[in-house]
Amino acid sequence: MSSLARVCAGVLALLAPLGLPFTAFALPLSSGDRVKVTIPEGEEFSGIFEVNLSGELELPYVRGLQVTGLEPHQVEQRIHQALVGQGYFQPSFLKVSVNVVQWAPVEVFVSGSTFQPGRVLINEWSDAEQTQTPVQQSGQAPFNRLLSSAIRQAGGVTPTADVTEIALIRAGRRQTVDLSGILTGQPFKDIPLIAGDQVVVPDSGSINPLLVRPSQITPVGVKIFISNLTVPAAGNAVAGIGRDATSFPYGSRFSQAVVSGNCAGGALWTNARRKAVLVRTNAETGETKVLERPVEDLLRRSTDNDNNPYLMANDAVACYDSGVTNFRDVLGVIRDFVVPGALLYDVISP
Repeated sequence: MSSLARVCAGVLALLAPLGLPFTAFALPLSSGDRVKVTIPEGEEFSGIFEVNLSGELELPYVRGLQVTGLEPHQVEQRIHQALVGQGYFQPSFLKVSVNVVQWAPVEVFVSGSTFQPGRVLINEWSDAEQTQTPVQQSGQAPFNRLLSSAIRQAGGVTPTADVTEIALIRAGRRQTVDLSGILTGQPFKDIPLIAGDQVVVPDSGSINPLLVRPSQITPVGVKIFISNLTVPAAGNAVAGIGRDATSFPYGSRFSQAVVSGNCAGGALWTNARRKAVLVRTNAETGETKVLERPVEDLLRRSTDNDNNPYLMANDAVACYDSGVTNFRDVLGVIRDFVVPGALLYDVISP
């Protein structure tokens, strides 16, 4: 271990209890990570080992070494101390190399302005990866254990999230990360995560249009519910409302659901005054809000997000007939009752 590395490790140790920002020199180990230990003239201690659930590395003839939260060079030092301390090697003759050959799935905690906050699992292995022996090469990059992966697993950020001030908390230390480059194409730092990391996405209080479109940290699409039991369509089937009509790219608006549900168009005098209703339930509070808009105004005179909001998952959209159509239906009901009654009266009257 170089003198510079020792100084850096010492600085990190001083920062940890103060809760100051951290900067990792290498990704610390988590339970399940697999490492290759190489010791010249010590083949019985060499091989590929997996960090167990207790966070220990179990080498032959050596009691479990606690390694979670340590970087590979720190694990090398701990193994060196253990082997020398137990009398297996002389300090001057022992060399230890530790390299990560497979990063494990890890559980992290995401809170704040995401659609599905909570505990998420990232970098999940396939069935083949769980059983096969990892390739003995070092330097594997944990592309599926990044901060953006955790946010995506938590359902993606909401339209009001502040992606410039995302907090990453590790072992009591906090770091602020700006992920806005993921939306604009500018360079940004996507930090690899370890088990137990906490991610907090703050809320800005206002809708950011950049966050209402498919991206690496937003949903790809939304599924909503549409009902169009209006004239001339007597049901959803004949109105052409199938799976394609209820699945929308993320960033679609209320007006697009109205058109997709065949609630717009047709005879101008009878259909132009139709109304559409958007029903949305807050997943956290259970509060339901209803927005009613005339279809023609929604299509022609929508000016902002309040008049024509973005669609969110599980929104419900219903269409209602115009006053002209309703009046015609009332006349039809009267006709259905009055005309047969008059005919019956003519038959039974003297």
